Amino acid sequence: MCTLNSPSLTLARQSLRDALTRADWDPETILNAELALAELIVNAWRHGATASPVVLYSLLGNTLRVSVSDESAALPEQRTPADLSESGRGLQLVEGLTHRWGVDPQKRGKSVWYELDSAA
Repeated sequence: MCTLNSPSLTLARQSLRDALTRADWDPETILNAELALAELIVNAWRHGATASPVVLYSLLGNTLRVSVSDESAALPEQRTPADLSESGRGLQLVEGLTHRWGVDPQKRGKSVWYELDSAA
């Protein structure tokens, strides 16, 4: 398990990439995990008004779970294609890149998470 509380998207992605590489995950799945993480961090910055969201990831068996917590109590809403303009595609991207995702309200804010299963 790893917890990061840094405003650096680069450091968060690198940490996740290193952990998955050490666990011998395939490069395409690692890329999907990184892209989904980037979307959740950017959403926390943009919609969660949180400069340094807390990123937590863990590997349990063949499952990666990543969560990004922000300080906004507003829960994300998944949009339909008709609702989309220049923004609003992030959660659709996360859904397409991962096996499962969801939102857990917290005492202060929320945690948006996803899970990916390795091919191994």
